Amino acid sequence: MQGRYSLLLLTIFLSHSCGKSKKMRWCTVSEPEQRKCAELAKALVAVLPPAEVAAFARLSCILASSTTDCIERIRANRADIVTLDAGEVYSAVKQFGLVAVAKEIYNDGGCILSVAVVRNSSLDIRSLAGVRSCHSGARWTAGWSLPLGFLLSRNYLSWSKEQPLSQDVSAFFNSSCVPGAAATAPTLCSLCQGQKSYIRHKNYHCETSHSEPFYNSQGALRCLRSGAGDVAFVDHLALQIIEEREWGEFRLLCTDGTQAPLSLYRSCYLGRGPGAALVTRFNLRKIARKFVHIIQKQFGPKGKERLRFQLFNSSAFGENDLLFKDVTDKLAVLTEDEDISQVLGLDYVALLKGLGHEGSSLDDSVIRWCCISQAEQKKCEQWALSIKSDPLVCIRAASMGDCVEKMKRDEVDAASLDATHTFIAGKCGLVPVVTEYYGVQCLSATEGSTHLETDVLPSVVGVAVAKRVSRSIFIGNLGSRRSCHSYMYSPAGWLLPYRHSLSLEHNNSSPCNPDQVYNQVFWKGCLPGSEGNLCKVCMGGTEDAPSKRCADNHNERYYGNMGALRCLVGDPTGKSYGEVAFLEQHNLQANILSLSSSGWARGWTSADFELLCAEGHRAPLSEWETCNLGIIPPNTVMTRPVLTARVYDFLMKSQEALAANPHSAFKLFESHQYAESDLLFKDVTKCFVHTSHKDYRSILGEEFYQHAETVFNCTHSDLLELCGKDICSIF
Repeated sequence: MQGRYSLLLLTIFLSHSCGKSKKMRWCTVSEPEQRKCAELAKALVAVLPPAEVAAFARLSCILASSTTDCIERIRANRADIVTLDAGEVYSAVKQFGLVAVAKEIYNDGGCILSVAVVRNSSLDIRSLAGVRSCHSGARWTAGWSLPLGFLLSRNYLSWSKEQPLSQDVSAFFNSSCVPGAAATAPTLCSLCQGQKSYIRHKNYHCETSHSEPFYNSQGALRCLRSGAGDVAFVDHLALQIIEEREWGEFRLLCTDGTQAPLSLYRSCYLGRGPGAALVTRFNLRKIARKFVHIIQKQFGPKGKERLRFQLFNSSAFGENDLLFKDVTDKLAVLTEDEDISQVLGLDYVALLKGLGHEGSSLDDSVIRWCCISQAEQKKCEQWALSIKSDPLVCIRAASMGDCVEKMKRDEVDAASLDATHTFIAGKCGLVPVVTEYYGVQCLSATEGSTHLETDVLPSVVGVAVAKRVSRSIFIGNLGSRRSCHSYMYSPAGWLLPYRHSLSLEHNNSSPCNPDQVYNQVFWKGCLPGSEGNLCKVCMGGTEDAPSKRCADNHNERYYGNMGALRCLVGDPTGKSYGEVAFLEQHNLQANILSLSSSGWARGWTSADFELLCAEGHRAPLSEWETCNLGIIPPNTVMTRPVLTARVYDFLMKSQEALAANPHSAFKLFESHQYAESDLLFKDVTKCFVHTSHKDYRSILGEEFYQHAETVFNCTHSDLLELCGKDICSIF
């Protein structure tokens, strides 16, 4: 009774919203899909109560020539709803003002993997130039955006940005079939086999329609199997249609240049992105959501009338994936307030922007570097004036973590991150470009070249420092002391110290959350980016660089390695000081000298400080190799995957230009002229090492990675929570 009452209320709502003459018009792209849609319409008439016939029995099916035609028809009020690949959903929403109302959900979730399938065992992902390619569709997730994003990130495919990406793709492959590319790049249609006609609605050649034999992932596989193409870029769901007895005929191309059997698609894929979604006009969004709810309730895998009609099965109509993908598990109806970034994910939206889905813009020709203080901004602007490569734009952020979030949101392009923030950025889907090199020299095999390739990445160490006169201070009796930490999440100031027994109260049974440990051990301190007692020793900014106290950037005078040292000696009046400082060793001597030259505090020398060793004794600063708190991997420049080649090229050009002008007043790896240290990059950096071919985990090393993993498993991070919610971050 209650169910009938709910249906009656729904009918009243829909009748009121639609009016008696309103039809829900589904847009189809082939005769088989038209037949399946017609069967759905019949089934609705048969199963819905008489009161609902006016609302749902009036489903009609509109045959269009392609998904692009469907988008145009819906926009012009000549159709109402259609299922689109995520790449087309983005275009439909951003360029045509439509709205997504539901997403396909598969057994593994709402995302798909892009895989490259071949029959020729001699091919690998690094040598696809000149081969024949089969793609599921133009701008489609698995067939276009993800594989091209990967090829661009590794620089296997070059894109000049002076012309549309499709032009460079057509030059890269020998020949292709990319359904949907006819209007923008007809050369990408040479392998397609659909019927040609000068009459638009009869032309199926290279169209996103089942009437094009090589359309969608199933069609791209058909293109490969027929011998027309050498490689097919498809989604992993299409592999399920291949008979197991045939699996041995095909191989997957992996990102490391190897091949794998089809069964290993979970570890051998080119990228992951959102699956398909349904779109409609904005004014129909509520009605469309109700409609989706009803058809799924009646004809979904658990539907009441699934024996009469199967929503996610197309076998009876002689084609695959009609109306929806046949492997769809359910439809997730979207809420009213979800924007396109929430529907498709931040990473995917950033990728589409990077591939030019919104057309060209000023952002396509510049590198946007992330700066976290006024001093960094000043140095960055001097950098921009000192080079003649791609334009450099300096964007301000509140902290290193804010840089990671801005990169993910496509608001900045690159930043050099410490090891802990590299870990966070990697978890957020960002990738390495170069790593800072702290070795003796940077010349490679080519004399004079600044392009350094090496697997040896010199590290730095974290140390605990106290004033020599404070003889009673040791690791182990730091309870109720005042502490100075470089900044929140810093390896030396936050991640390493808590591993050691800082006080009698702090032992192996203490919390694994560093914030809790430091709050328990220290009376008060300065940990920029923190709060409460761990901010009470901080000073804040100056008139020239104002900021609130404890800000997580150089505007806080006790921020970073230089700031932690200032904190240890106290402000210029000798007040507001700490008793122990946790910082990096690499520039400690230079920073001590800078105390006098900068006017902060005069008379201090290296002999006035000592290291606190983990075993409980003290040592001179010169014994840092044996008296330290742990090894810290080098800083790494991170970016979004699609930008790695462009950012690398920019850094190499910049580095070469500055190396060719040794008398330039601007030095990329010096910061003392800005009265700070380690601005943009560590001052100890000699050059950049190419690492975009490496995984961030291998750059950090397994020991550091596992340590960071353990800490963040029990330490809340808003940024990691944001990244964890991105729709394809967990597959």
